[in-house]
Order: sequence, then structure tokens, then C-alpha cells
Amino acid sequence: MKIAIFNIHNWEREYIQSANNGRHTLKMFETYLSSDTVDLAKGCDAICIFTEDNASAPILDRLHELGVRYVALRSAGFNNIDVPHAQKLGIRMARVPEYSPYAIAEFTVGVMLALNRKLVRTHYRIMEMNFSLNGLVGFDMNGKIVGIIGTGKIGRVVAKILHGFGCKLLAYDIVEDPDLIEKYGITYTDLDALCKQSDIITLHSPLIAETHHLINEDRISGMKKGVMLINAGRGGLVNTQDVINGLKSGQIGYFGMDVYEEEKGLYFEDHSEDILQDDSMARLMTLRNVLISSHQAFLTDTALQNIARITFENLDCFEKGEVCSNEIK
Repeated sequence: MKIAIFNIHNWEREYIQSANNGRHTLKMFETYLSSDTVDLAKGCDAICIFTEDNASAPILDRLHELGVRYVALRSAGFNNIDVPHAQKLGIRMARVPEYSPYAIAEFTVGVMLALNRKLVRTHYRIMEMNFSLNGLVGFDMNGKIVGIIGTGKIGRVVAKILHGFGCKLLAYDIVEDPDLIEKYGITYTDLDALCKQSDIITLHSPLIAETHHLINEDRISGMKKGVMLINAGRGGLVNTQDVINGLKSGQIGYFGMDVYEEEKGLYFEDHSEDILQDDSMARLMTLRNVLISSHQAFLTDTALQNIARITFENLDCFEKGEVCSNEIK
């Protein structure tokens, strides 16, 4: 099978080549899939895309004209593809639903600790020979109330870790997990009650129409003063401007942001020589109680191995005409 891989990054290239092991012919492109680049897939049976690639209806139409019949996503989320339209065209799609919930969960808790104990500020002070402890007071995680929004595979691991810290756990999900209730004493509640009671709120929901801007001005106003908010899920789960306003007023005391609403064209790339054009990002970068990372929560060797392996397993199933357990229906 000939496969066009879009939006390839240096940190994943060796894992993809290793997982392919010479089975398929790969055409690798660093560029995003878009209306301007879609014709690069000419002559290919399949394309492989990442989170910021554009697989909207017009692009799917062109891919179909070019003879592309399969789309393999190197991600769990698939909000960047017009699924109904792909199905109408007879294009089969598959994703990587689970690659390492531990990677994202561990990163999430790491961000909580870094914000709480002001580790980034400490590091830069030490580099300037400033060994003062003024302004570095944190809090014990033990006994704090943590609200977990979304208790799927990642949320479950977050609950397991935080239970070990002695946190009291609240959760919101449309499907309750009785195992979490039994093992970790987690309490399921409605979203507004979770926001009102939690000292720390962490987001692990998929981005769908119902969860877009789940965290907004109204919800923020109902949170505890000085709440810690962590988003290692999807950028669109929060209204960025409302979060900025919450940070400026002190309603939000800490914000950990691994994902961003407007990350396309910004994240995963080196802009060190550019003038930042994004005013919201520029404002967030000025705040000492904000920790920004570049969508790296998943970035472990285990996760990258699993993403590459499952991606090619999905493509192998398509090539053989077999049932694919990861197919997007």
C-alpha cells in the first residue's frame, strides 16, 4: 500500500519507520493536509494524519478523486475529519484510541505539582543566583478536593495517582465508573457542583459540540476563588479569553495549559525568530501563575511506539479487508 503521511515531525519519524518495517511505501510530508497540499496524496491508497490536519468535506472529495480510500489518524481525537462525509464517500477511517493514558495522566499531575510548588519560577531564580524562598509558598496536595472532568482511560489514571496523594476526588462524566467509586472513593456529581467545590479541576473530556467551551465565564464565576485549572485534553474545552479574565481577576489562581484553541500553526513548530501574532497567547505568557506546554502530555517513548504500531495495524486491516476494531463508525 502507498501511504501519504502528512504533518510528520522529527520526534515521531523513527517510530513510524520502525513500525512500518518496510511493509508499505511511505511518502512523508512535513506540511499539514489542506486544500493546498491535498494533491501530494496523488497515487496513494491511504493518508495518515495528525491532530491539526484538515480533513473537511472538500478535501475528502479531492482525496476520493485521487483514489485515496483510507484515512489513518495518529491520534485518539478525530474532530478534524468530517466523518459523515467520509462515510458517504466510502472512505474508511481509523484512529488510535489508546496509546498511553499513563503518559498524559502523569504529565497532568506533574503540571499540578509544578504550578503548586512554583518549580519553573524557582529554576529561573536559581539560574540568577537568587536562592530566596519569598513568594514560593505552595500547598499540600493531601486533603485537597480535585474535580476530574471525564473519567475515561486518562481520567481513571489521574484518579489513581491523586488518590495516592490523599486527595478527595469528585468526577463528572455522562457514564459513571463503579470501579472508581469502589477503589478510590470518587464521588460523581454534576458539573456545576464539581466546579463549586473543587480546589483543582482537570479536564479529560473529548472535544465534541456538547463540550466546546465547557469552561466559560459562567462556570469560572462559580469556582472557588484561586482554583487551579489544568487542561491537557483539548484546547476548545475552555474559552481562552474567559480563562484570561479569570486569571486577571484572581478567580483562577493557577492555569496549566498543554493544549490551546488556536494551536494550529503555532504548536509543534519553532517560532523563536518570529513575532508572536496571537494576542491571547502573548497575554498568557506574561502570567507567572500559568504553565504553558506545547501539546506534549502524550510525548513518551511508550506512547510514540504504540501510536505508530496501532496506526499500521489499522492500515493492515484495511488493506486486507478485515474488520478494524479502531475504525471510526
